[in-house]
Amino acid sequence: MARKFKIRKGDKVVAITGKDKGKTGEVLRVLRKEDRVLVQGLNMIKRHQRPSQVSPGGILEKEASLHISNVALIDPKTDGPTRVGFKVVEGERKVRVARRSGEMIDS
Repeated sequence: MARKFKIRKGDKVVAITGKDKGKTGEVLRVLRKEDRVLVQGLNMIKRHQRPSQVSPGGILEKEASLHISNVALIDPKTDGPTRVGFKVVEGERKVRVARRSGEMIDS
């Protein structure tokens, strides 16, 4: 069963382990069934593409997915990695909050 994550498409994240440790990027896709995220510019791999009528082919570089546990959200206030919590504001609206600074992530 697919789980719900605290990281969403469009979030700025930092890799906390692996070959790209310390690099940052924007989340392009969240693959909920596999517990993985696709981050722009991180975990780049090379794929050999055969020429077709649309593309010339050659060796293409593209992003591979990272496990969601290997990335951390970037705190909007301190620009460091942070964990994510939730807070109820305005009665019933639930928003994400950076644990490091207490800053709201969702506006």
